[in-house]
Amino acid sequence: MDGGASYNPRTVEEVFRDFKGRRAGMIKALTTDVEEFYQQCDPEKENLCLYGFPSEQWEVNLPAEEVPPELPEPALGINFARDGMQEKDWLSLVAVHSDAWLLSVAFYFGSRFGFDKADRKRLFSMINDLPTIFEVVTGTAKKLVKEKSSVSNHSSNKTKSNSKQRGSESQGKYSKAMQAKDEDDEGLDEEDEEDHGETLCGACGENYASDEFWICCDICEKWFHGKCVKITPARAEHIKQYKCPSCSNKRARP
Repeated sequence: MDGGASYNPRTVEEVFRDFKGRRAGMIKALTTDVEEFYQQCDPEKENLCLYGFPSEQWEVNLPAEEVPPELPEPALGINFARDGMQEKDWLSLVAVHSDAWLLSVAFYFGSRFGFDKADRKRLFSMINDLPTIFEVVTGTAKKLVKEKSSVSNHSSNKTKSNSKQRGSESQGKYSKAMQAKDEDDEGLDEEDEEDHGETLCGACGENYASDEFWICCDICEKWFHGKCVKITPARAEHIKQYKCPSCSNKRARP
């Protein structure tokens, strides 16, 4: 597996064509080929990555062995969180990481072949005109298209009044959300706030919540939702030294 590194796009257009091909492959994996993708991401296997290729194909495989790799690597261990969350949430998480990987590969090529400020701006503009994988997988892209078409069919006066209404509604929702957040924050223990307020789960990337069970890896010291690593509070009581899936696999390798 070479991660699609058998050729090197050197112009903005070539890098964008490479980006579109990889993106199309990953969208296939997360939409039309989702059943096959789901089956391949077995949590019992080692750290797996989702790769997209310029040929619009996708592959679930182990990360590249060479260090450093020839291309930036996708998110590692996407299979570990598969059974610990709702399928749609898991697919959305993989989609977000896939978007980040596509950008890193595109701008890796840009840096390697000396794109200047104008080239980088043009490349990002071309990429930004496409919906993200996350928007496609969650259906946000379709909603955005519908909203744009409905806005274009309204008169300018109606659009202005709607904009004002949406603005006031969003401000109201924002203030309510902030008020609710403040109330929640007041209910947290001070010690929890200090220790875990900015903690992110090493598997799903979500924030710490006081009503969820978390466990810390004694090797890498990362925190995880119990559900993401299949550890219950009862089981945790019998674990003297907890090793997360990533650290367990590292120790298992020769």
